[in-house]
Amino acid sequence: MPEQFDLLADTPVTAAWLQDSQPLLALLDAWQTLGWLRPLDRALAGFLYEQAPDCPPLVLLAAALVSHQLGHGHVCLDLGTTLEEPDFALSLPPEGAEAGTAPLPSAVLQSIAVTDWVAALSGSAVVDSVNPHSGVRPLVLVGQRLYLRRYWQYERNVVADLSARLQMPLPVEADFAQRLQGLFSGSQQAPDWQLLACALAARGRFSIITGGPGTGKTTTVVRLLALLQTPAVAAGQPLRIRLAAPTGKAAARLTESIGRQVGELPVDEAVKLEIPKTVGTLHRLLGSLPHSRHFRHHRDNPLALDVLVIDEASMIDLEMMACVLAALPANARLILLGDKDQLASVEAGAVLGDLCRNADQGFYSPATQSWLQEVSGQLLAPAGLQVGEQSQHALEQQTAMLRYSHRFGGDSGIGELARAVNRCADQQARQLLQADAFADIQQRSLSSPKDPAFAACVLGNDALPGYQHYLQLLDAERPPAATPAESDLWQDWARGVLTSFDQFQLLCAVRKGDWGVEAINQRVATLLHARGLTPADQGWYEGRPVLVTRNDYALGLMNGDIGIALRIAEPALQPGMPERQALRVAFARNDGSGGIRFVLPSRLPEVDSVFAMTVHKSQGSEFAHAALVLPPARNPVLTKELVYTAITRASQRFTLLESRGGVFEEAVRTPVRRISGLKLD
Repeated sequence: MPEQFDLLADTPVTAAWLQDSQPLLALLDAWQTLGWLRPLDRALAGFLYEQAPDCPPLVLLAAALVSHQLGHGHVCLDLGTTLEEPDFALSLPPEGAEAGTAPLPSAVLQSIAVTDWVAALSGSAVVDSVNPHSGVRPLVLVGQRLYLRRYWQYERNVVADLSARLQMPLPVEADFAQRLQGLFSGSQQAPDWQLLACALAARGRFSIITGGPGTGKTTTVVRLLALLQTPAVAAGQPLRIRLAAPTGKAAARLTESIGRQVGELPVDEAVKLEIPKTVGTLHRLLGSLPHSRHFRHHRDNPLALDVLVIDEASMIDLEMMACVLAALPANARLILLGDKDQLASVEAGAVLGDLCRNADQGFYSPATQSWLQEVSGQLLAPAGLQVGEQSQHALEQQTAMLRYSHRFGGDSGIGELARAVNRCADQQARQLLQADAFADIQQRSLSSPKDPAFAACVLGNDALPGYQHYLQLLDAERPPAATPAESDLWQDWARGVLTSFDQFQLLCAVRKGDWGVEAINQRVATLLHARGLTPADQGWYEGRPVLVTRNDYALGLMNGDIGIALRIAEPALQPGMPERQALRVAFARNDGSGGIRFVLPSRLPEVDSVFAMTVHKSQGSEFAHAALVLPPARNPVLTKELVYTAITRASQRFTLLESRGGVFEEAVRTPVRRISGLKLD
């Protein structure tokens, strides 16, 4: 046990830790040693103590905790929420950690009132609370929310930039209604929310199109771009349109989808040619500067574009949204696409979720309702929306929610289960899993990590995809040994193996413990090796699937890309020497070409094995069969958004794997709460 615990061993909680800074700093040292705090969190408290030695212990504790909360996705520290249930609100101790080896936050804060905490912060020399706009102190207190100044500034910038865009409506052309209805002439829905979303987005500099999987977000935006581009092309001034997504995986999927749909548009070829068919990452769009969190494009060097469409916007964190808005020209349009019900970004903030608080209700003003009916030729009344005087906020007039899933119809168990989870209807969700009415959803109870049911799910069978299939295909379809290195057969084979691997994916809620990503990845590798399906279960071996965890622009690999190690023919090292086979990692190219790139394992950036991945990492992906593995105990990451995201990664089959009853229901009953103050005035 570290030396600092000696100082804590006999220290009454309220007598010393929150009355003197040294015991408090020793407590933070203990939490850091246990892995409860990051070194960064402890360093912030230490820095403030060095700069202001009279800083009260409550302020130092709050500084460490606000930094800690950023690491868990929260923009700020909500003092009231923290005091209601400190251990759970702060996710301490972390999963897999031993409780009881150090005092928990609940013990430290048990006698603290929120008024006392606010008073200590308000009177501190390191906190701005009266007029933060003109201050320079590192912490900012707004009501009961404590921010690091940088994140408070990001939040204020996003609010100011979006509010300004919402106050600058754009006129539509005289033939707008005719062209709009022409693009949706074959629609059977009433009202057609894809059509209405296009109409709303066409009249503003900022708009949001949200909806679940299969609701047609990509179809909608392709038609929207045609709607905007047609008059611009006719005038000889085509709009400069850029498409972007937060990750390489999401960008590749949109590139693949958008290329097909542009060709089917009922518009002139000249218009189709001016609609981009490739999608890049936001980092590449903004010009990421090496070894820096800054970008080449910013307020003083804005992007050269007229329309920016960002897909998978639920994955955008607060800092990235602030950077995008800073680099966006004032006269450009910004269109966000995404599923508001998915998990929020890994980094701090839940921008899309915050902006779409009222999207379900559709709070349209009478003026918006009248205009939509005029240009669409459709009545909104049957939609059952809250149209009227309840809200006339400008943001809600520019937000459209797509409500009809073309992927999950009434006979889809995946669709019904996702909808029940979204409503926090835990009992209905359980009944759906237990019923025999739907063949595409199932549950399996696991007694232990060695339960045969787990192995059966991982291996799969002819009716239910598992990892056995891609490994059998790897051997069965391998090109003959004499196949020349330059032959397309190697590309075709690798493409087939990658496609087959995407048929199944294990998804985990947590990283640590028997049912976390790390343990399950090794367990699956051992299982496949024991069955003779892979030559090894450690290091680099043929058949090992890997997930890229850091962007590498030189290689064209993005965070989230999946590759598989394969033995392929390589050209001879010297003329006259025979060709040889070498282990290379095959990745699908992110340019929509369908091509495969082969990379030396030693050249790869940071990668993890990916028999199992976290639900967070799965965003932007789709698998024929997805299996969610739940841990046996309550955890702050177990929310209905996590369960919903996992369910909707599956296109044909979803399996719930659980080691203890009740955890699924508890997760479904728990909506995520990302602490922030992002709300447009």
